[in-house]
Amino acid sequence: MRPGPAQQLVTSLAQREQSAVEAVESAIARIEAGDAEINAVVVRDFDRARAQAAKADEHLARGDRAPLLGLPMTVKESINVAGLPTTWGLKEHAEFIAERDAEVVARLRSAGAIILGKTNVPPFLADLQASNPVYGVTHNPHRRGMSPGGSSGGSAAALAAGFVLAEVGSDIAGSIRTPAAFCGVWGLKPTYGVVPQAGHSYPGTDGADPHLAVVGPLARDVGDLDLLLGVLAQHPLSPPRRESLHALRVAVVTDHPLTHCSADVTRALHSQGARLEERGAFVDLDPQLPELEDMHHEYLRLLNTVMFRGLPPAGREPLTLVQWFDMLDLHARTGRVWDELFRQRYDVVLAPILGTTAFPIDEANLPTRTLDIDGSEVPFAPQLAWAGLATYPGLPAVAFPSGLSEDGMPIGLQLIGPRFGDRQVMRIAELLTAH
Repeated sequence: MRPGPAQQLVTSLAQREQSAVEAVESAIARIEAGDAEINAVVVRDFDRARAQAAKADEHLARGDRAPLLGLPMTVKESINVAGLPTTWGLKEHAEFIAERDAEVVARLRSAGAIILGKTNVPPFLADLQASNPVYGVTHNPHRRGMSPGGSSGGSAAALAAGFVLAEVGSDIAGSIRTPAAFCGVWGLKPTYGVVPQAGHSYPGTDGADPHLAVVGPLARDVGDLDLLLGVLAQHPLSPPRRESLHALRVAVVTDHPLTHCSADVTRALHSQGARLEERGAFVDLDPQLPELEDMHHEYLRLLNTVMFRGLPPAGREPLTLVQWFDMLDLHARTGRVWDELFRQRYDVVLAPILGTTAFPIDEANLPTRTLDIDGSEVPFAPQLAWAGLATYPGLPAVAFPSGLSEDGMPIGLQLIGPRFGDRQVMRIAELLTAH
């Protein structure tokens, strides 16, 4: 894949064209100059970053090399960094300090990355914006007052504002993909299980990896997503094989039985479909997919069970163990249906991430929020169906910039690929977006 700006910086550092100390000081200066308007980097660790940069320069001077050696970056606030707070945006955990690095942070450090700090989230990571009582609200760098997405909203905002070149977030309901779309950057929801989750858990807890959830990279270019995934992945992933889009089989999803998209997003889908056809792909605008309405209901059922650890909504009985296993069996069967779909019919699925571009920051919670789509007020919650297309079957999905809306806000779409085809789906997105 083409080298992204993070890879270019790592190469520049290795060639001694600049020092790691200079790279870190430059990033710190950008944050200090611009973050007052955005509020993305809410936990700062600049003194330790400066010390780490000095050590990185010593390694570089000796000729040592590592994939991220000297690269300054940030990570999502919900990911543990030893010595820094992990609150998940919850006031009751404002004083919690992580004692050890999350596995992904340990992998980043081992690869030479320098962690400048942590980026903002919504409470409990349960919204598609980034506002909480501990750190306040994060604004979209493209327009103040608009959501940067969530729950990795601070992550995408820090990238879009130019503070850093690389980030790590998490995704269970579009929490990497929606911020990437809203802020005009790239994000990867990896195949479930590819990236370790240890250390990305509710403050002060250490348990099993939650079903559906993943940790994954965000960046300003697809090449840097691949660079970061190579550091983060705990599962071997095949290298991309495609050199062109010729004969690629693509399902384009423009409609969902439970929700719909704005004219801007629909136009972007058709534009990318036309580009695929121009480059020799077979594009199916009326794809034969699993029953999307049923799948979304099962996705929400499992999502809510996971998010609230089995606590039922008020007035409902808790799940029995038999019901839980039945839910997992249905989840597994749906995954197998998608596996077969990719084996027999399609190489990738092109779909929205959300039915509109960034919405105004508000105080409403997700179940009661409404969304303005082309002048019509519609319920917000069904929009999660777009994220669930990849999340429920555990598939990789890359969010990529796809132009601007009529009012000048970024549009992002997602390419969904087969299980463990993470690098291939990123390669296809690279080919699609190449000029």
